[in-house]
Amino acid sequence: MTETEIWTKWESQVVNGIFPLRRFLGRSNHSVVFLTECRTRNLVNAAIKIIPADPARAEAQLSRWQLAAALSHPHLIRILEAGRCKLGGHSFLFVVTEYAEQNLAQILPHRALTVEEVREMLIPALDALAFLHGQNLAHGQLQPPNFLVVNDQLKLSSDTIRAVREAAELAADMRALGATIAEALTQTRPAPDQRTIAPLPAAVSAELAEGVRRCLSPEPGDRPTVSELRARIEPAPAAPAQSLPAPEPPAAEARVPAPEVPVAVVTVSEVPSAAAKVSARPAPAHPPAAARSPVPAAAPRRAAPESQARWLVPAAALGLVLLAVWAGGRVLRSHSGSVRPNADPIASQQTATPPPAQSSVIAQSAVSPVVHEEIPAVSRGARDSIHGQIKVAVRVTVDRAGNVVAENLEVHGSSRYFARLASDAAKKWKFAPADNQSPREWLLQFDFSRGGVTGHADPRVRP
Repeated sequence: MTETEIWTKWESQVVNGIFPLRRFLGRSNHSVVFLTECRTRNLVNAAIKIIPADPARAEAQLSRWQLAAALSHPHLIRILEAGRCKLGGHSFLFVVTEYAEQNLAQILPHRALTVEEVREMLIPALDALAFLHGQNLAHGQLQPPNFLVVNDQLKLSSDTIRAVREAAELAADMRALGATIAEALTQTRPAPDQRTIAPLPAAVSAELAEGVRRCLSPEPGDRPTVSELRARIEPAPAAPAQSLPAPEPPAAEARVPAPEVPVAVVTVSEVPSAAAKVSARPAPAHPPAAARSPVPAAAPRRAAPESQARWLVPAAALGLVLLAVWAGGRVLRSHSGSVRPNADPIASQQTATPPPAQSSVIAQSAVSPVVHEEIPAVSRGARDSIHGQIKVAVRVTVDRAGNVVAENLEVHGSSRYFARLASDAAKKWKFAPADNQSPREWLLQFDFSRGGVTGHADPRVRP
């Protein structure tokens, strides 16, 4: 009997009468993972990781999971619950996490990532790692199986997070991250004591290549910090060149008046945005092979949001069964008695903004009725994870005094994290007092981008 057949016999058992073991997903040297559900969080799919309960270390492990569940970051897997259980007469510890559709370890046996894919993977990973290191916490297991995709967003696992006792543990995270970058680019992971790596692709910049080599340095003190490595991934933009006045013509030429030529004056408002750059050269009839996606097109479906991890490979293209690999929490929070987040799930699918025809728009007066605008505060790291724009719309009900008394998400955008920030900010808006006692409704629209966050209000009346 194979090991898989042994573990599949556990299917249909129920952990503590709450978490059914629906399907065996995989195992490591010290744990097994099953597909389950989390009814307390209204999640049809979740992952449950089960490990032997070592009496000498069980309490320390549960404490680490509780610590991770109290964290909140958009690029960390959510821990939903954790505790003790008995199966087959043996004692185990278990941790329930959100379900991940895919992980990096499922991609690399079939192909390496492109340089652009690695960069897109690193931006959110570095953001999460900076968050952990800033709180004197280490991840501990930065390996391909722990780089996960949930709802088209990259997240790091959380069940290995622990408090740091010495600086070398943070340096160990950077060594593991450098090894993962090298493995993603070459499909070969450097050995722990290996000082050299396989040749990197020619498209890798000199800055990134040097950053990887420094991460793999045998001396912990020589390895870069998260911010130093981020600077190599995203170098600061060069300052705009100063416009110099045109030189005065020579005196001899000044005696000959130049013919008047009409000059077109372009104001700042007429300059197209950076998102609308146009190449001076005509586009080729067919894109070059290097620009085409290496993954065959999947069956027709709704377009994925721009923030989707590009190394997510369709199952039909590679014949993979995209099973979840467990890991720790996304917007992680604690709950009494056991470990679970305290944030309610918010729908993450993009919804079209309601057309104006669905409700009448009140003409705004010359004086704005908005007394106070609350714009969500977003860290630079979270903004750096945005590709394009994320639009969130919140309909609020305003009482006679101008206070928001109710709010409802109408357009969730492509991120639960930013939707929650918009909803929290909407509660703090303030409007001018009304002349009548009937509540008023406003649609607050927030735009999240790498450049910042904006918000404005559209007045609405019921049809």
